[in-house]
Amino acid sequence: MKAYVQEISRDIIKPSCETPQHLRTLRLSYLDQLLPSFYVPLLFFYRADELRGLTTSNHVQISQKLKQSLSNTLTSFYPLAGSIIRDNPIVDSNDSGVEFIEARVNTQLMEAIRELDMENLKQYLPVDPTTGEERTLVVVQVTFFHCGGIAIAMCMPHQVADFASIMAFVNTWAATCRGEAEHPSVSFDLASYFPPRDFPGSDFWQSSSATNEKFVTKRFVFDEKKLAVLLQEAAISVKNPTRVEVVSAFIWKQFKKMEPGKTFAAGHAVNLRPRIRPPHLLDNVFGNCFVLKFAFSNSAKYEGVEEFHDLVRELRSTIRTVDDEYIQKSQVDYGWGSPIWFCTTALAAKNSTVLVDSKYGHGIEAWVNVKRDNVEMLETQVNLLSTFERGTDSSTTLGRV
Repeated sequence: MKAYVQEISRDIIKPSCETPQHLRTLRLSYLDQLLPSFYVPLLFFYRADELRGLTTSNHVQISQKLKQSLSNTLTSFYPLAGSIIRDNPIVDSNDSGVEFIEARVNTQLMEAIRELDMENLKQYLPVDPTTGEERTLVVVQVTFFHCGGIAIAMCMPHQVADFASIMAFVNTWAATCRGEAEHPSVSFDLASYFPPRDFPGSDFWQSSSATNEKFVTKRFVFDEKKLAVLLQEAAISVKNPTRVEVVSAFIWKQFKKMEPGKTFAAGHAVNLRPRIRPPHLLDNVFGNCFVLKFAFSNSAKYEGVEEFHDLVRELRSTIRTVDDEYIQKSQVDYGWGSPIWFCTTALAAKNSTVLVDSKYGHGIEAWVNVKRDNVEMLETQVNLLSTFERGTDSSTTLGRV
């Protein structure tokens, strides 16, 4: 049965305390200016739990609890209740509030996450991140399932926050909802370190999102067996390869094979917070505190045959060790335990990939935005990894993928 999500109500949630006048204007940083305005979608699924109060009969109380804790959280993250002034690189922290949508769906939670149809998943979002539609800076949707479980979706524009900042907000909201007196020390002073500049925008992001080609976002699971094959092959060239390095290099190789006449660089978002000197200077700063670092392949250097482990080495030499810091985590507890599943959905930038922890075990889920015509090829290559046995001759292991 196809899931059908029906909207119940739509409210505006404002900060519980008025923002002081001297904090009303937030300058966006140069790093913020480089980012597009499309929404970053996050979606958390929580199984019904009678002992913790997550039941069908408690939906009204659950909704009120989420709204009140969101209002309290916005007092600390006051710019998110404001609006971006497009003609200037600033956010007007005017306490106009964020959109909060309640919905219900005619299916069970386990059915919803078992099907994993992208069009179905998009129903649980308050806004389609691929359309460029502008709403409030934060848009939330809470969807109630027949079984008593819920889905909590949140969208925030990339131009105001990176993943670390988005998760700082979400985790603070969750802690407040649990009743923990958490008052984070958040700094909105990123522009002091990276002052805004007078320029029209990022050609990279415009070219990455503006296209007439048909792209779709697909989920690919790299379980422990597939990762073991990739890690073994990568170890030929790199000492102690990481899960992120091998999955990134594998996807990079597939993109290169899809269009052999083009040059594909592999870009990783590198978090600046732990790398700034003196240490801890930007630990609590909110905004886009990262840079993209690119690795470029050189087929000629490998006599025309560029092996998978060569690409891992290129990633390592350019970006240094890309570790599990770049796998998105999902331990967001509003008082009902950790989510049974966490995902992103449709990605707006073409050829982009988001890595998240898999639901079970120590695998990785890769959400890849790829040309519709190339989906089958990528699925075939990922599935081929399951046919290899760990310990086989590495010279033949990945020759076919």
